[in-house]
Amino acid sequence: MKEALTFRFLTLIALFAAFAVCSTACSKDDNVDNDTRQLATAAEFFYLPVERKAANFRNVDRIFNTRKITKGSHVYPLPLAASQLTTVNYTIDNHTQYGLEDFIRRNNIAGILIIKDGEIVMERYAQGNTSQSKWTSFSVAKSITSTLIGIAVKDGVLSPDDLVTKYLPQFAGTAYDGVTVRQLMQMSSGAEWNEDYTDKSANLYRLLDGIIEGKPGNMMNLLSKLNRAAAPGTRYSYNTGETVLEGAVLSAALGGENLSSYLSRKIWATMGMEADAYWMLDAPNGQEMGGGCISMTLRDYGRFGLFFLKNGNVNGLALLPENWISEASIPAEPHLDYGKLYTFPNQTEFSYLYPCGYGYNWWSISPDPWLGWEYLDNQEFWGDRAITTPTTNFEYIRGTFSAMGVFGQYIHINPKQNMVTVIWSTWPMPDIDPYSFETLCFIEAATKALASQN
Repeated sequence: MKEALTFRFLTLIALFAAFAVCSTACSKDDNVDNDTRQLATAAEFFYLPVERKAANFRNVDRIFNTRKITKGSHVYPLPLAASQLTTVNYTIDNHTQYGLEDFIRRNNIAGILIIKDGEIVMERYAQGNTSQSKWTSFSVAKSITSTLIGIAVKDGVLSPDDLVTKYLPQFAGTAYDGVTVRQLMQMSSGAEWNEDYTDKSANLYRLLDGIIEGKPGNMMNLLSKLNRAAAPGTRYSYNTGETVLEGAVLSAALGGENLSSYLSRKIWATMGMEADAYWMLDAPNGQEMGGGCISMTLRDYGRFGLFFLKNGNVNGLALLPENWISEASIPAEPHLDYGKLYTFPNQTEFSYLYPCGYGYNWWSISPDPWLGWEYLDNQEFWGDRAITTPTTNFEYIRGTFSAMGVFGQYIHINPKQNMVTVIWSTWPMPDIDPYSFETLCFIEAATKALASQN
């Protein structure tokens, strides 16, 4: 335990030492030239210093194999609200006050979009991004993959209670034998998996190695060799491999149609996204990375949030089952409930209280008073970003839910306030608890400010 903590601490120090943010305004042509100079190889992509992240996060199609997600002939309008939110004042410790520019600087923010009542009330770009930039989503894509499964359920193509082996018979006799599609979406298959971002021997990095190699079938071969750690449906364990399997199950259920095509014809074209997007593949003309890396414009992130906020309705047509949003966004099992994801019942190596719960690849915040968040004050982990007295006065984001990706990507959905917030970031590390907490503090303050205007 002590050795693991020391390793994580040293890793954090090294990554924070590389901290730098480029926020100088550039022309589009200058950005292209600058990005070309900073472009990484596939092997470098997941280990970049902060100063190179932005150039690469908006150019994934120049680094990896990808597939286009085609837009339609019309664009869903996102008008500017008459009154813009130009500042947000927030605190993380009930003492120090911060503003909008502080949030952008302190958290390596690359883009912010806030949509309230269908209108844009804030739109900010940083680190060389523009309204045309297509930023990679990382694990935000997991929420999109599960949403596509919801659409397929509505279409009668599959059921959440179907077994994985119904569509992928090659997984009979593996850790995924007896696992349902629902359990994949809930990250509770019971398959043994290590997603510790500070452990380069983790399963996650073997998955990424397979994508870097670009050999068809690498992802599926890795997943077929996993051991079983628990009975299906009894333990939560965050596992990007689960969403890779979700995508493979869906494609098989669709008779071989790829995820990008299905996303295009079901949401991208019908909703009215403004630009083509693209999805990372495991190989040339291969399988989509169901667990991550769809690249799209900031406003199209917002439009997807609106699709979910509107209960999956497009032009009066319900694309999702009637109860899908509540099932997807609210924990349904005790081991997925608020505050329990990383505690003893799930037998994680580093058990701690984390306030979110888990639905179908969506993170949800309890509708009840804040549960707390352990280790935010741990200076060994977080240095001067540790929060010794974290604020607990979260009122306006209770009962909300988010799609979240590493390095600080968010689509936050607040049905009660009819609001969608999108955040792009280039955090120094994949997960930094004080950064995540501060992002929620910012969203809480922005939501409160907008509510007070009504």
